[in-house]
Amino acid sequence: MARATYALAVSFVAVGAALLLVGLDYVGLVVVLMMVMEMAVMGVYMVMLMGMNPALMPMSMVHSGRRAAVLAAGTFVVLAAGALLVPWPERRGAPAPDTVAALGTALMESTMLVMLVVSPVMVATIVAGVALAVPRGRYDRLGDDLRRRPADDPQPGGVGR
Repeated sequence: MARATYALAVSFVAVGAALLLVGLDYVGLVVVLMMVMEMAVMGVYMVMLMGMNPALMPMSMVHSGRRAAVLAAGTFVVLAAGALLVPWPERRGAPAPDTVAALGTALMESTMLVMLVVSPVMVATIVAGVALAVPRGRYDRLGDDLRRRPADDPQPGGVGR
């Protein structure tokens, strides 16, 4: 799973590089920075919160590997042929004087209120999910005043063996 996460991060870097190549510098950098950090955080949470940690154990989750590789290569050939052989339309009009502002307006103008409402809800969901995923905290182990020694651990071990 960790390898898949980091492979996804590499694909997002490739998308960001493609955006940089077409002249959308700001959007390309934002895609690279945001997605790489998101995938890094996902990898850290995967390692931290999974009980049996498959992210660190060698395993193969590939099924029908040859068929999948042939299908992927065939899909690539079809898409590449379509991109090269389709008659692309000529450009009409001129680009906006400030392409970053025009792109921001086009992306966010109609959805800004939704984003302002959804963002705190997403943060609260992440915090609540992490709080519910961790069954016991330091107050459960060490008491309300954090002075219970030794700690009341259901499974012995850890630092103070």
